[in-house]
Amino acid sequence: MAAGGGGRGGAGGGSRREGEPWSIRVADPATGAGRQIWIADKGPGSIFHPMVSDRQVFWAAGDRLVFPWERDGWQHVYSVAVEGGKASLLTPGEFEVEDVGFSQDRKEIVFSSNQDDMDRRHIWRVSAAQGPPRAVTSGETLEWAPVLAGSAVAFLHSETRRPARAAIQVGGAIQDLAPDSIPADFPADSLVVPQQVIYTASDGMPIHGQLFLPPHSRPGQKHPAVVFMHGGSRRQMLLGWHYMGYYNNAYGMNQYLASQGYVVLSINYRSGTGYGLNFREALNYGQSGASEFHDVEGAGLYLKGRPDVDPAHIGLWGGSYGGYLTALGLARASDLFAAGVDFHGVHDWTVRNAANAPGNAAIVDSAVNEPARQEAARVAFASSPMSSVRSWHSPVLLIHGDDDRNVNFTETISMAAALRQQGVYFEQLIIPDEIHSFLRHQSWLRGYHAAADFFKRKL
Repeated sequence: MAAGGGGRGGAGGGSRREGEPWSIRVADPATGAGRQIWIADKGPGSIFHPMVSDRQVFWAAGDRLVFPWERDGWQHVYSVAVEGGKASLLTPGEFEVEDVGFSQDRKEIVFSSNQDDMDRRHIWRVSAAQGPPRAVTSGETLEWAPVLAGSAVAFLHSETRRPARAAIQVGGAIQDLAPDSIPADFPADSLVVPQQVIYTASDGMPIHGQLFLPPHSRPGQKHPAVVFMHGGSRRQMLLGWHYMGYYNNAYGMNQYLASQGYVVLSINYRSGTGYGLNFREALNYGQSGASEFHDVEGAGLYLKGRPDVDPAHIGLWGGSYGGYLTALGLARASDLFAAGVDFHGVHDWTVRNAANAPGNAAIVDSAVNEPARQEAARVAFASSPMSSVRSWHSPVLLIHGDDDRNVNFTETISMAAALRQQGVYFEQLIIPDEIHSFLRHQSWLRGYHAAADFFKRKL
């Protein structure tokens, strides 16, 4: 059994909302004979997009195949008989399905999604033959990675003040499986509860974010503020401790900045996940136009208009794709953003494309069309922070591991040289023998302490 056809756009590439339809085929391993049993419709969902789960196509009871499909613009689960025929939608609605597991008899599916709670994750159950799903968990918590164990459901969960740990639900009651995994002195009571915010990007698009307010703010007091951009860009920050290690760390850093007196706005900019196909495959995103800049600029304008924010002291920070947007925001809008911390960001798409040309569809497809190739390169450079470095005047801290295999270390070397030539104040923290997602806990502490210290001095 295999899913085939239709590729996926890479990070920073042009939006790909439809293409050659993908299909599912079954084969007899004894004879090698195979046949197609289902093919995606043309239009939205014709390009395969995987779920978070390691496996994507499941053989369920009753000889039905269960698989993900974005037919209606949202990542849902469908099932189809192995003999072929029309696929049944199991999870209808405007939400995204992520982790998927099965009961032992493979008659029932358990999954995590943001159904009815766009900026959280909860657990649901549904028959492998037909929907709709039934809620297993709900509330102001996060639950993911579900596993059915008889009548019980085991999963990982977190809250706004306590990070991830394993739990099990038996008869409706949720019990932590290892309550001592969180140290007794963990400062849960000192953390703040982030608020959901939906603000307007500078081009009018509604953007979701999480707002962290200083815990001891006085009426009328104005605070410095920071906008955080996640990496990916295929990610979504949530209203609680994140399920991915990199963003678990980032959530903790945002909590720390709030404790130090900053208003922190973590934004889910376009080209991220959680809000449907058209949001993820945003028009003119990344190297095809940097449309996410409108979301960064809109976040700064939103904070500037808040009565509890000092409008002259708004900063940016983020890593990887978030580092790219940090640099882009400082390069294009230094009058709005007073300082920034850029963790291993992309600074010039044309250099990155040259380094990754074999896997870059835009470069490969236009190799025989020189005018198209030149135009793609022009747009890619115009979408890069390096193209706007002459209008950059806010101070920045550049942080990078020199053994980064995701974003080449030369990106930071080149940006430092350009800033130096422009007379822009910058500092560097280079971590020897460290990769993109730092391996050593000490490296994260070094980076975050350096960032907090930089903001204290420059913001």
